[in-house]
Amino acid sequence: MRILGIDPGLQKTGWGIIEAVDNRLSYLACGTIKTDPDTSMGERLAAIDFGMQEVIKIWHPEEAAIEETFVNSNAASALKLQCARGVAMVVPARHGLPVHEYPANLVKKSVVGNGHATKDQVEMMVRTLIPSVGRALGADEADAIAIAICHAHHATSRNRFGGIMAGASR
Repeated sequence: MRILGIDPGLQKTGWGIIEAVDNRLSYLACGTIKTDPDTSMGERLAAIDFGMQEVIKIWHPEEAAIEETFVNSNAASALKLQCARGVAMVVPARHGLPVHEYPANLVKKSVVGNGHATKDQVEMMVRTLIPSVGRALGADEADAIAIAICHAHHATSRNRFGGIMAGASR
């Protein structure tokens, strides 16, 4: 399964593509979609839309996973982030991909083993779990790959245990 991980943001939206085959994870690509803060909100959201479409066209993921946003004390910032997140979610959905959402602390717990891990710890574990990354990652890229890894782990569990549980209840 080819997974697109998305770390949404209005200034920078991180993305990462991994492939999960059984319990093996392979790194394919990652990057950041940056928007110009001197442009209008509509133009910034359009830039995220265009960037996400390009990633999907090039890498052909089968599923997408995105980080849920936490409650922010600044309502204006939270609203802007939710707009960027909405665009980042709708693009894969428009391309027919299932989009799965994961809370940040579940992503960190799945990858690092600690729901309150630092960004440095997340990057270190991403590079440990998928050594083929082979380069320094930006925080947004590392988070996007971590989200994809979290989805791979949870999708494997759903497939393994979901079928067993469904069969047992019949």
